[in-house]
Amino acid sequence: MNAHIKNCLSAAALACLLAVSLTGCGKTSEPTAAAPVAVAPKVETTDADVTTGVKTALLNDEALKKFDIAVVTSKGDVRLTGVVDNQGQIDSALKLARSVEGTHSIHDELTIKK
Repeated sequence: MNAHIKNCLSAAALACLLAVSLTGCGKTSEPTAAAPVAVAPKVETTDADVTTGVKTALLNDEALKKFDIAVVTSKGDVRLTGVVDNQGQIDSALKLARSVEGTHSIHDELTIKK
């Protein structure tokens, strides 16, 4: 046998071995048991956490940090009281309070300075 034919047969044999190993000899794969997904324990957000989060959000807002807005939280219900300059500031304060994790509802007692 000449060298060219030997090389072709070797390449063909290698290709067959590769095809068989990739296909698993035609055997259908059985589903493997999925590893259990780690679930982080649910951490309760306390009213103090919510109050701190809302106050921090208000103090980090350039338009609202100059106002004395009181924040009181009871069972996730946040009450905002204070005086601001306009309705847009009230809307911003409400939006910020809603964005804090653990907030269930907002009681708006903000008023506009006359």
